Amino acid sequence: MSAPALESLASAHQKSSREKRFVSILLLLPLLIYTAVFFVLPIGMMLYRAVSNPELVQAFPRTVQALEQRSDDTLGVPDDGVFEAIEQDFIHVKNMGVMGEAARRMNYENSGYRFLITATARRYQWPANQQPVSGESPRARLTAIDPRWSTPELWEAFERASPAYTSYYLLSALDLERTAHGIQRVEPDKRVYLDLTFKTLKIAFIVSVLCLLLGFPFAVLLVKASRPFQMLLILAVMLPFWTSLLARTTAWIVVLQEKGIVNTLLLKLGLIEHPLPLIFDALGVYIVMVHILLPFTVLPLYSVMKGIPAHYMRASGSLGAHPVRGYLHVYLPMTLTGIGSGTLLTFIVAAGYYVTPTLVGSAREQMLGYFIAFYTNTTVNWGMASALGLVLILCVMAIYLVAARLVGIRQIAGLK
Repeated sequence: MSAPALESLASAHQKSSREKRFVSILLLLPLLIYTAVFFVLPIGMMLYRAVSNPELVQAFPRTVQALEQRSDDTLGVPDDGVFEAIEQDFIHVKNMGVMGEAARRMNYENSGYRFLITATARRYQWPANQQPVSGESPRARLTAIDPRWSTPELWEAFERASPAYTSYYLLSALDLERTAHGIQRVEPDKRVYLDLTFKTLKIAFIVSVLCLLLGFPFAVLLVKASRPFQMLLILAVMLPFWTSLLARTTAWIVVLQEKGIVNTLLLKLGLIEHPLPLIFDALGVYIVMVHILLPFTVLPLYSVMKGIPAHYMRASGSLGAHPVRGYLHVYLPMTLTGIGSGTLLTFIVAAGYYVTPTLVGSAREQMLGYFIAFYTNTTVNWGMASALGLVLILCVMAIYLVAARLVGIRQIAGLK
């Protein structure tokens, strides 16, 4: 073949390859957009919310700027320039909602500072029938409203809360705080979130193990059952997916309560003398969560087991292996893909639960998801909610990496 013909063939091949790559990118584009919008963007917003601290910058721009311009050796109560700046911020505030957000942020530093900020703002935004603030200087006028304006503790808290970005929420989610001596653990009576995180992971782990112990033999039975019985078992597995989570949880409350079906039946059979505490404690949480999350373990196991040829076990028996040895060395290793993916999926879903523990458990069984929802919906503290969510995501990712290290990413993903 001549050189021009070879060059023409190579050019045609390159053009065809470029067209195929372009078509592949177009086919992947919807998936990439979906991943970016519904996964990458929310995670990025969560990370931003966990460190964002704009409240005081928006409400007191002059004060924050004046504090930044102070000399490094000026500690405690600032000079008159800072008092003049904060007075101007109170006078020229355009949106009292912004001032309310700043007061709420200051309240995280000290529970009494919210009233201090809002009361001072109301005094400067006085109605017609109220006397204006009097005093010789901004410092005197503010001190006349509340003596705490002249205390070093207030201004130290103000400076801690004034940066546009802060580690306050992330440290609080780990039961840490920044002090004059560096980062330290909070007082023992304030250490809540680390214990809550460990309890969340413990509950998710126990639920995942129970689902595996119940789901593995169920999946084996599902593979070996006859066609009609298999359809009945599949219906039993899929039924929780077709029922509302709230309806399932409420039904379990009816079943497990003191005068519910279980206790009534046991009392009539004479097996117990007093009703068992099956609800509003840890036992009820485990029972309900295992029932709800069992399909997440069974379905991956079933999809793997039905692809294992039955003649493998017969071959191991013909070679002299005991059925138990053949099961442990032939069948069980081939189900690791389903075990890894099903257990990990169950664990991830269980770690983020909050509806079931809230309705079925007591205050001792509340998981991290409850407090994330509390800070999101009740106190509207997006920073703390994002920090706790980020801690939960990092814990789940760490466990995923450990599982990938032990089992293998391809096995967990079901690629092998």
